[in-house]
Amino acid sequence: MPIPKNITWVTFDVYGTLIDWESGIYDAFSAEAARDDVEIDRAELIALFHEIEREIEGGSYELYAEVLRRTAIEIAKRIGWRLEPSRSGFLPDSVQRWKPFRETNPQLAKLVKKYKLGLLSNIDDKLLGQTRRHIPIDFDLVVTAQQVRSYKPEPAHFTECARRIGGKRGWVHVASSYYHDVLPCLKQRVPVVWVNRAKQKLEPSQKKPTAEVPNLREAAKLLGAS
Repeated sequence: MPIPKNITWVTFDVYGTLIDWESGIYDAFSAEAARDDVEIDRAELIALFHEIEREIEGGSYELYAEVLRRTAIEIAKRIGWRLEPSRSGFLPDSVQRWKPFRETNPQLAKLVKKYKLGLLSNIDDKLLGQTRRHIPIDFDLVVTAQQVRSYKPEPAHFTECARRIGGKRGWVHVASSYYHDVLPCLKQRVPVVWVNRAKQKLEPSQKKPTAEVPNLREAAKLLGAS
């Protein structure tokens, strides 16, 4: 399944792809835990966050702000930090301070001159609105978990995107999460560019994405917008 020659639409996952959410999550946890003289190990925190968030998203749908609150409470429990549940809002409250990667806005500015751009994100509309203040371009399409009441890797985001753009022809998705984005794209035969910043190694049994790049700059170059 090659990258189409006549690309019309390029869609992006947001957190991890355009936004450096791991730094944002670590900063939020560190600041809140410091109130209780608790130190946070970044590697342990991020591993727990990805594990627990995935488990919670696998249950019945609830707003992403609530997913973040529940994730914060469970992480605190696992690391032995006595966090009062009433304080768990520190994590969704921090989303407004999560910053784009340095390359994000320059590369989007190049891509928007050539293609229609969209966002497909596991978040709610309010929090995404806070994030978009950091990205000074207009997107032609936005699909959130709140709109489809489902979390990737379930297919609803991709099905809804195809419905809105009138099919899958000329569409490429760009994302950093193999689990949340690459796998469902491969299942739905949507060409996908994997931004593998973490240098994740695939097992021989895992299917390869349409293309793999180390950063957004290389993704833009691959899509002819360098």
